[in-house]
Amino acid sequence: MELVLSRSQFVRWRTAIFAIFLASGLSVATWASRVPAIKQTLDIDNVQVGIMLLIGGIASIVGLSLSSLITARFGARGGMLGAILVFATGIALIGVGTDVAGSVPLVTAGLVLWGFGNGSVDVMMNVEGAAIEAQSSRTLLPLFHAFFSAGTVVGAGLGVVFIGAGWNVVTHLGVIAVVLALVAVVSFANVPKRNETGDSAQSPAHSSWRERIDVALSAWREPRTYALGVVMLGMSFAEGGANDWLALGVVEGHEAQQELGALGLAVFSVSMTVVRVFGGPLVDRFGRVLVLRVLSLAAVAGLLLFILAPNLPLVFVGAALWGIGASLGFPLGMSAAGDDPARAAARVSAAATIGYVAFLAGPPLLGLVSEHIGLLNTLFILVVLVAASGFASGAAKPLPGANVGAGRH
Repeated sequence: MELVLSRSQFVRWRTAIFAIFLASGLSVATWASRVPAIKQTLDIDNVQVGIMLLIGGIASIVGLSLSSLITARFGARGGMLGAILVFATGIALIGVGTDVAGSVPLVTAGLVLWGFGNGSVDVMMNVEGAAIEAQSSRTLLPLFHAFFSAGTVVGAGLGVVFIGAGWNVVTHLGVIAVVLALVAVVSFANVPKRNETGDSAQSPAHSSWRERIDVALSAWREPRTYALGVVMLGMSFAEGGANDWLALGVVEGHEAQQELGALGLAVFSVSMTVVRVFGGPLVDRFGRVLVLRVLSLAAVAGLLLFILAPNLPLVFVGAALWGIGASLGFPLGMSAAGDDPARAAARVSAAATIGYVAFLAGPPLLGLVSEHIGLLNTLFILVVLVAASGFASGAAKPLPGANVGAGRH
């Protein structure tokens, strides 16, 4: 059954999903901005902080993996509402565990709730974003992901403001938790009920639980899922590797000052965000596959230039190309996974799980390898993975009947 919406209903739906992407990014940067204060207040060392972060990351992957089952049980609308409330509660619990209880286990429990909720909502908001693309016949997921990036910027900025104003962790995180809960409730009211995601009375929700579980797990039996996973894995490695190691590569690999390392990361991040904002029209003109192949070449060129450049200006050019090239692999992989609305939740969940495992686990692995061969030499691993992503990009070709991503030839 085709979804029929007025212009006003469609705009409210699109705005609600933009707000959810923004809220997800806001939640990430909010607690991350208070990590030094959390560490100091709890009197813990870097190893303990790392273990807490690892547990939160594992919870995110569990949330990603179970999101299609959550959607099958509660629908996308209810699932997103619940998931945002869960990670808002987690944010608040981190603050309470830090300043009120002084408890490492309580803070860790907050990170588990935050990770699980954010991982779950990540898939559902991308499923909704893919449906909005189909409804508008325009590529919009890169722009949705730009809103996530904007949320991290807002969260970091508010962190600077609140820390400067002398707010403690529990007050800061408590205020943001309330904002996140409000976003959840308002967005829920503006997301339409859809048959494909089990929200509607006429949806497949009346089918048996066994049938819905089978659909939710079906993506793991499809070769296209793994091909899209290669696309997203390579680009996720490239993005996560830059976030954790680019600045250090500038400082230690190219013997630059620390502020220049931060500048290199900023060049990467701005380049990536700009392409995500303006990349949709390029995809609509040239198609997903061609854009992904060109961007993989840009990322390979940028990485090689970053590694081998004889001077800092060329290092920054390499960082910019690296950011440009890595910008659209993840959102376009999500878009491709959502081509068939009836199976979008299962396919997006599977592809996202592969991508996020790479994003979370990849950088620490690079760190281990770098201890033996040096950081810049380790980045050649990213060159190989990004090249593999480019070769696999044919998997992102729109499925028959999809009206987004083919380009105009």
